[in-house]
Amino acid sequence: MEALRAWRASSNLLGFAASRAAKAAPAARPLHPHVRCCSPAAASTTKPPPPPPQDRRRRSASSSSSSTSDRESIRAIRLKKVEELRGKGYEPYAYKWDRTHTTKELQDGYTHLENGEVCADVAVSIAGRIVARRAFGKLVFMTVRDDSGTIQLYCEKDSLTEEQFEQLKTIIDIGDIIGANGSIKKTEKGELSVYVKNFEILTKSLLPLPDKYHGLTDVDKRYRQRYVDMIANPEVADVFRTRAKVVSEIRKTMESFGFIEVETPVLQGAAGGAEARPFITHHNSLQRDLYLRIATELHLKRMLVGGLEKVYEIGRIFRNEGISTRHNPEFTTIEMYEAYSDYESMMNLAEEIVTRCAMATHGKLRVDYQGTEISLERPWRRETMHSLVKEATGIDFNSFGEDLESAKNAARGIKTESNENISLQACSSVGHVLNEVFETVVESSLVQPTFVLDYPVEISPLAKPHRRYAGLTERFELFICGREIGNAFSELTDPIDQRGRFENQIKQHNAKRAAMTKEVKSTEGKHEEDDFSYEVTLDEDFLTSLEYGMPPASGMGLGIDRLVMLLTNSASIRDVIAFPVLKIQQ
Repeated sequence: MEALRAWRASSNLLGFAASRAAKAAPAARPLHPHVRCCSPAAASTTKPPPPPPQDRRRRSASSSSSSTSDRESIRAIRLKKVEELRGKGYEPYAYKWDRTHTTKELQDGYTHLENGEVCADVAVSIAGRIVARRAFGKLVFMTVRDDSGTIQLYCEKDSLTEEQFEQLKTIIDIGDIIGANGSIKKTEKGELSVYVKNFEILTKSLLPLPDKYHGLTDVDKRYRQRYVDMIANPEVADVFRTRAKVVSEIRKTMESFGFIEVETPVLQGAAGGAEARPFITHHNSLQRDLYLRIATELHLKRMLVGGLEKVYEIGRIFRNEGISTRHNPEFTTIEMYEAYSDYESMMNLAEEIVTRCAMATHGKLRVDYQGTEISLERPWRRETMHSLVKEATGIDFNSFGEDLESAKNAARGIKTESNENISLQACSSVGHVLNEVFETVVESSLVQPTFVLDYPVEISPLAKPHRRYAGLTERFELFICGREIGNAFSELTDPIDQRGRFENQIKQHNAKRAAMTKEVKSTEGKHEEDDFSYEVTLDEDFLTSLEYGMPPASGMGLGIDRLVMLLTNSASIRDVIAFPVLKIQQ
């Protein structure tokens, strides 16, 4: 009797205080149907009465301890149920279960049944997590969810053994994973159900799911406990299904154009292929520091030198930089390189990849993103960086030549949306000023797909010089919804030019590093390291490979996370990465 009382206490919503659950239940009370579920879709429309008003400070101070107390008391009760099951010879953590159908297969295959019709000659077996439960005397209804959807279990006392029906009433909880055998039935109210003849607890859940009225709404907790987020909010799993489709479609597209997928090192002796702060680790046996890769570029180009003419890699990239709705320290890209082509070829390939992914996930080329319709219909707009800046500001940066001060003075007069001055302190050339104005003023306005062409040579150390315009490179970036999706070049193949650009890049980096060190020494207190605090070295092996000869080529990197954000209407990159990096909880 005490076990039954404890179960009744645990079955109430988590909003009730744990102290009530500890009290003895009344000696007698009428049996009412009750509902518990973790999904709003499966919840009853009847809402509980609002709690009595109380002091807001008292409520916030006690909420954390009350929640912990609730969880621990429920966990203790469920652990006793595990012991009770084992004491009766049942193993609450099964090895396997033979399923004949998924819930979607049953819903699709028996939708034709009339209300009240039973297919007694059909035997089915399903498995899934219990997300809702309703008891009515000799009837228990449970909603079970698997990877494909949900279905109702119709559990009648006369169709089960007395011991099994008692388990339904006293042992089974929301969150448990069960397997069930039976026939198919459509209830009088039109609910397709498995008419249960036998069931087995496959996994006994020890911790309660979020309550049905509020779900899991704490954004930080959703990211930290993605598994609970996916149970409480089933649509979250759809994002990762879409992500898998996108990655699969990208691979199909690349293979259809004759590209070979290769794998390159994650641990590298020199951080190269981009200008970003790396993560540094130490290899004990080799007694040397190694870097987690910040790009796959330089090793993929070595493959071109070796004779593979079309290569790509889908892989994780690591950059020890800021975290935001657009940035995660580890993210996924595809980089591809094609011999005997230029950056025009990569524009066509970018359009092909994105449109194929849109068709695979949406079946159309117009998608909604945060309330704005994005048209992916080809061809996409193509404009130079100079013309876009001139269009937005009226300033032609070509007119300044190499006059840095005039360029800075012109940039200082530009009004931004936030009325903040454009940061020009780190700009060491007119090209850097142009890029700073572009990023501050123009970038966020590029909502529809736009290729931004012909970047200054100062900010493009790996791109080939423009064949017609001095001081520019054959490089483009693809922008959609105001954020960069891709970056591509006609690749630099001249080993002497490449060495000179790398050396100049290192010289600029070391000057900024020295200035930062001097500033830190001249001020008291601790300062966080910025992007110039790490050491940059030449990748001599890559430069050596170029001296053996790399064919003319183009290359491109596409951000898979940002593409998935677009195709799933996700506002934050954390929504499309299953387990994003987060701050340590205080």
